[in-house]
Amino acid sequence: MFHFYPWRCDPLRCGYPRAMSFGLGHGRELVVAGIGRSQRELPPAESGRLGPSYFFPGRPDSPFELEIGSGKGTFLLQEAPKHPDVNFLGIEYAGEFYRYAADRLRRAAMPNVQMLYADAVEFVTHWLQDGCCSVVHLYFSDPWPKARHHKRRVVQDATLAQFHRVLRPGGELRLVTDHDALWAWYEDHISRNAHLFDRVEFERPASASEGEVVGTNFERKYRREGRPFHAATLRRRGM
Repeated sequence: MFHFYPWRCDPLRCGYPRAMSFGLGHGRELVVAGIGRSQRELPPAESGRLGPSYFFPGRPDSPFELEIGSGKGTFLLQEAPKHPDVNFLGIEYAGEFYRYAADRLRRAAMPNVQMLYADAVEFVTHWLQDGCCSVVHLYFSDPWPKARHHKRRVVQDATLAQFHRVLRPGGELRLVTDHDALWAWYEDHISRNAHLFDRVEFERPASASEGEVVGTNFERKYRREGRPFHAATLRRRGM
């Protein structure tokens, strides 16, 4: 049994699919119905793993890409229209960011995007099907800078093994960060797990503007602050 309590009251679970936002939404009603769901709504993990057909029943055979930490949804809003043949699932742990992103994407009316309010590591580890992902995007993840919080970083030896499991042969894990200490952590874990992934050149997504790495809100904010960026692509080894 897995327990997930990052909120006091999940608006989807509590029967309120619409929520007022006085932060990101500036008092506007944020509607997630039809595009968003929470981890609590998923079938019990013990009942079997979920693949793209669960989230996209009308397009089950399309390539499936996962974004961990979608924030305001900017990457998905820009990238999904460039690849209408690809299904994108964005995962966000922070409740208001999830609602804001889901509402933005709903208003854009893109049939190839869904949002999940969840702990991404729990979802990948306990729910996601083997070999179902073409790409996992992990951009500007929380660096958890204090040593006692390093166990909360998304990239761990165990999670790299899980990413290897859910990626199809030749599938990619794409990493970008502005945080030097987190980048050193990535480098260390990449080296230790070279038996799972080949490191290849990072290619900018089609939706990135001139001079951008990926074009997320965090990147644009940090670029104005003059921060450097680090990027890597890990390609799954083996069959």
